[in-house]
Amino acid sequence: MILTTLCYLKKDNQTLLLHRIKEKDDINAGKWIGVGGKFESGEKPEECMKREIFEETGYIAHSLNFHGVVTFPELYYGEDEMMFIYTCHDFSGEMHECDEGVLQWIDDEKIKDLPMWEGDYHFFDWLEDSYIHSAKIVYKDDHVIDYNEDVYGKEAVVNKDF
Repeated sequence: MILTTLCYLKKDNQTLLLHRIKEKDDINAGKWIGVGGKFESGEKPEECMKREIFEETGYIAHSLNFHGVVTFPELYYGEDEMMFIYTCHDFSGEMHECDEGVLQWIDDEKIKDLPMWEGDYHFFDWLEDSYIHSAKIVYKDDHVIDYNEDVYGKEAVVNKDF
């Protein structure tokens, strides 16, 4: 299983997104995504996330908000991926260019108009509450064919099948 992180940096009703247009043979080509990437050996999710934020943006993350985890069965040529989803409101530094695409601050109300992975639109709903989400998203030919989500709060577990 491939372990990855994804973060949406937030400020002034905007979200920093990466338009993946620079790499050849990129599974995310043409899509707008948050910053993040694969774990390095021995990293816990927060260490990976802070490293990826710095490497891709130049920003130093001072704190992270965890929103949940998503599993993508057989997304990478038969291999599963598990992704940890975060936001970051507390960061400093100067943004630099990213080798993987173009970084741009997007007004929050315009995000759902951008081309993204279909499942990523659910993540923005996760950011609106204080629960921890666990989902499984199954893709076929770039389209979601199954979405299953559990929501964890202080007292209840809610299961949602879509």
